[in-house]
Amino acid sequence: MAFPLSSAIIYHKLSLHVFIPPSVPKRVSLSTHFAVCSNEMLSKDLARKGRSRIPCFSKRKFSEEVAERHDFPANFYMSICRFGLKKLENLIAVVLIWVQISSPLPLFGWDSFSISPARAVLYSPDTKVPRTGELALRKAIPANANMKAIQDSLEDISYLLRIPQRKPYGTMEGNVKKALKIAVDEKDSILENLPVDLKEKGSTLYASLIDGKGGLQALLVSIKEQDPDKVSLGLASSLDTVAELELLQAPGLSFLLPGQYLKYPRLTGRGIVEFTIEKGDGSTFSPEASGEPRKTATIQVVVDGYSAPLTAGNFAKLVIDGTYNGAKLSRTDQAVLSDNGLDKNNGYSVPLEIKPSGQFEPLYRTTLNVQDGELPVLPLSVYGAVAMAHSEVSEDCSSPYQFFFYLYDKRNAGLGGLSFDEGQFSVFGYTTVGRDILPQIKTGDVIRSAKLVEGLFAAVLGLGLNFAHRM
Repeated sequence: MAFPLSSAIIYHKLSLHVFIPPSVPKRVSLSTHFAVCSNEMLSKDLARKGRSRIPCFSKRKFSEEVAERHDFPANFYMSICRFGLKKLENLIAVVLIWVQISSPLPLFGWDSFSISPARAVLYSPDTKVPRTGELALRKAIPANANMKAIQDSLEDISYLLRIPQRKPYGTMEGNVKKALKIAVDEKDSILENLPVDLKEKGSTLYASLIDGKGGLQALLVSIKEQDPDKVSLGLASSLDTVAELELLQAPGLSFLLPGQYLKYPRLTGRGIVEFTIEKGDGSTFSPEASGEPRKTATIQVVVDGYSAPLTAGNFAKLVIDGTYNGAKLSRTDQAVLSDNGLDKNNGYSVPLEIKPSGQFEPLYRTTLNVQDGELPVLPLSVYGAVAMAHSEVSEDCSSPYQFFFYLYDKRNAGLGGLSFDEGQFSVFGYTTVGRDILPQIKTGDVIRSAKLVEGLFAAVLGLGLNFAHRM
């Protein structure tokens, strides 16, 4: 199987070299070596070495000075040598303690034993990455700059709400007022970006964002009441309205695909794929609230073509062709994988496709180096993320047919909450309905059916098919 997920292998190696020939005294040195190793899937170029050489007082130089002073007794010379060796032993002990304290984590980019500013987001507890599929999808919409400014201001409140006990309601109020001011002042620029046939719906959504029951004005009232539950509900409602407006502003791709990939099917918006899962051993899924045990369960995935048009397009084609109908699933600690497909010739060998955060278009055939601060727009570190496995032929390409649901667990991630496989796979969507079903899936369970249903604005090009239902 082309999959298994990688795990970091890290070690430190410390070697001390002290050479003092008894006959011909030479300059004594203490050198320390550090090596960091990671397997190829995590990163191919992480292993680096740093070296520092600390000069010590040499016996030769000291003996030359002694030779110039014939009145120094021989036992004084020996005493000084013993004193120097004692100091050297103390120095070694200090260096070892210093290394143990200062480098508890993998060391990258050491230069002459000096530490560069920490940029390793994989180990940063302050890493701000989306923690839900809904948030990741919302942040990935390519929309009007003013709408993004409104969204960013509101998203910050989500982090402020996590602060326990005394929450900074004054800061929250300032964020909402900032978003409200942008929405009012930039009304024309927000609405003029809408397609003509969507302007009426856009105007309705805009009015709801300003003065609606779940709009910004109502959110301000909840903040002044300092009710965190009301603030959370009002914030979610406002962000949903923002996302709907942004989707109306983004009817297609905001970038051009490389010429060599124009033959591939591509998704130019978003679609919803619905899976019906059946137990392979005849058992049942846990019942829904006040319901009966179920023989089948439904999972819905929002497929995002804005950030991964080729990967999402190929997946949509496979769904339409019925490739996954009857496909068996297998379960590991990290993922639920589909099998290799009923017809291996159905899919395309799509290049690895990852769009970095802050970039205009995806990168192809390359992974991201999260240790240097590169983060994907669609992170893997979300429970229920959907991605393609690697190709059996090359890790520069995704599998033509094998996908997986990622079972993210923060206990197996870095301190910043990032998976050790972050930036290594083509993520193209998230489970939005049925996340509670994923932990119940076992090896041998079956995808009874997979279909592309009506949902968000989406078009599959290169197939003669057009899914343009607009909400």
